[in-house]
Amino acid sequence: MSEFIMAQKNGRSIPLEDKIFGISRLANEMIAEKGKESVINATIGALLDDQGELVVLSSVVDVLKNLAPADYAAYAPIGGTAEFKDSIKKAAFGKYEPKCFTEAVATPGGTGAIRNTISNYSQVGDQILTSDWYWANYSSIAGELGRGSVTFELFDDQGHFNIGSLQKQVRSLLDKQESLVLIINTPAHNPTGYSLTLEDWDDVLSVLQAEAKGDKKIALLVDVAYIDFAGDSNEYRAFLPKLENLPANILPIISYSTSKTFTLYGMRCGAMICMTPVKSIAEEFLRVCQFSSRASWSNCNRAAMVVLAKIYEDPALLSKVDEERDFYRELLVKRGKAFEEEAAKAGLKMVPFDAGFFASIPCKDPDAVCKNLQKEGIFAVPLAKGLRVSIASINENQCRLLPAKIVEALG
Repeated sequence: MSEFIMAQKNGRSIPLEDKIFGISRLANEMIAEKGKESVINATIGALLDDQGELVVLSSVVDVLKNLAPADYAAYAPIGGTAEFKDSIKKAAFGKYEPKCFTEAVATPGGTGAIRNTISNYSQVGDQILTSDWYWANYSSIAGELGRGSVTFELFDDQGHFNIGSLQKQVRSLLDKQESLVLIINTPAHNPTGYSLTLEDWDDVLSVLQAEAKGDKKIALLVDVAYIDFAGDSNEYRAFLPKLENLPANILPIISYSTSKTFTLYGMRCGAMICMTPVKSIAEEFLRVCQFSSRASWSNCNRAAMVVLAKIYEDPALLSKVDEERDFYRELLVKRGKAFEEEAAKAGLKMVPFDAGFFASIPCKDPDAVCKNLQKEGIFAVPLAKGLRVSIASINENQCRLLPAKIVEALG
């Protein structure tokens, strides 16, 4: 479609079909035509078992089955029930207890947290900042809200976090605008699987404190969607104390979703959680983000809120959920290691990978490479700088098969 008939474009780039869902549709069409055994669908952003079925934690399902009608039929408060907000903080922070003011606002998954952060902590016309390997919906949300997006280079020539590029972009943007929303997805970054080290975090926070001068403001949105499938829960939360008690004009916001951690993808429930040494800033966060929620989706899924609250009020149940998740996390870790091992054998260059649902391959013509793979019944996602492979949605044998096939498709 070259022009709109009734709708207004409003400066947005609106495709005919979402790229990821479109490629997944092609995979499903080939499955229908040739059979499931002929297709490797590495596009899906959800954890599947080795038989290709969606992983849903049975311990969570048991809670769902025992809900009373009022637990799922009644409206939830705009910002979430009190029990949910307490539980989602525990889920996000784990054993770490913030020594600062925190407030949580319920959102429909992590997407809602991103939307509300951009809406309330940037101005119309501003540019948000994230890395050059990123989840495309960041820029889509920014565009929908009348903002733009720019990127810094995630990695330097040695494959390390590119702090110099980050500093350059932060400085450039704060020279032009009064506030900045910076989105960092870690640990187990989508789409590369990279996790910032503690040293990386020290560098990032040093840059932000150096550049946030005078009346300049920075909202640091940390998208931790994959944190509970990265590895040891405490180890991967070790960066959180570094976000305590930053200068008042730097506001960390944690975007946490129940989708991955509790396998509640379709129930669309999560939260945005602020961390600040200033009580009035936390109170303002609660007020403005609840206002934005009311003006967009109104309130979130009450059933998911009740499920989370029930899990965290029962230590035995929480232990059961954690134990079941640990099993699938180890399954995912094995797949990631298998993919890395075979990539090394095949001479396939990967973007630096640590853990999580995805791995990425740099290449010059991602769309062409993906089309070559599709001829072999292999479906991956083309990005601006390479391919994204969902190791969460394919089994270990397929993880070992893919690298050599990708090398062939690269030509």
